[in-house]
Amino acid sequence: MSTRSNAARLDAVDDAAQAFEVRPLPGGIGAEIVGIDLGQTLNASDFARVHRAHLDHHVVVFRDQRITPQQHIDFSRRFGKLMIHVLHQFHLPGHPEILIVSNIVEDGKPVGLGDAGKYWHSDISYKPLPSLGSLLHAQELPSEGGDTLFADMHVAYDTLPAHLRDAIEGRQAVHSYLAKYGQMQKEANWRPTLSPEQLAQVKEVVHPVVRTHPETGRKALFVSEGFTTRIEGLPEDESQQILAELFAHSIKPEHIYRHQWREHDLVFWDNRSLIHLAAGTPAHLRRKLYRTTIEGDTPF
Repeated sequence: MSTRSNAARLDAVDDAAQAFEVRPLPGGIGAEIVGIDLGQTLNASDFARVHRAHLDHHVVVFRDQRITPQQHIDFSRRFGKLMIHVLHQFHLPGHPEILIVSNIVEDGKPVGLGDAGKYWHSDISYKPLPSLGSLLHAQELPSEGGDTLFADMHVAYDTLPAHLRDAIEGRQAVHSYLAKYGQMQKEANWRPTLSPEQLAQVKEVVHPVVRTHPETGRKALFVSEGFTTRIEGLPEDESQQILAELFAHSIKPEHIYRHQWREHDLVFWDNRSLIHLAAGTPAHLRRKLYRTTIEGDTPF
């Protein structure tokens, strides 16, 4: 190809760039990205800007994304392999990469996972390769409630009291999908009984209590009340006491961003940097969102 042809091709790529803004949110966690259309394939420079914003701010909010499930999947895949959630009962028909998160019941059956995010957690930390990040797209929002809270686990680690930092130095902890599962089954009717095949997909795993972010090098706590059951090598009472202190420290108000959803928001958070919680929705109000989850790598 001639130099002139190369220049023309580069100009065409430049012309395809989208004029969007990355606006940091108050409080030091999160940014909103305004003026971008994820229904169109991002060129390399635009994708690099989005990737950088995700690393810098840990959670990014794409406003007004009127995208299809396939476009949601296609954008998510640019960051890595997608994970298929163990609860196949709540996959979007025709799109197993998407988990339906919803409190809606139709014909006596839940259309999605109604109690998703009831406890603070990092998505799929119970796998040998936990999630890099998750993308949650609003489909139907309630008139009140339904917020999602995110806690910065880098800041939580950086501000640990000395006695806790010493207690967890070099330690590993057990993560289990079943940590709260039975309890949630008793509290509500959202959780199906897992088949032997499903149970085989969610065996306990062990990860460092403090992990290093593979892209930024920053250290973060990597435990949560939702999935972490014990610290290895410690007596049970000591393990539970330390975990309780870590959980409480992680979710101090100054560590948290509270996302109040708007129509067609797509929220993309880093599960290596944050834990999150669903604040709850009044039972009589409908809420439905679609979630993809990107596979990460072995924590270290």
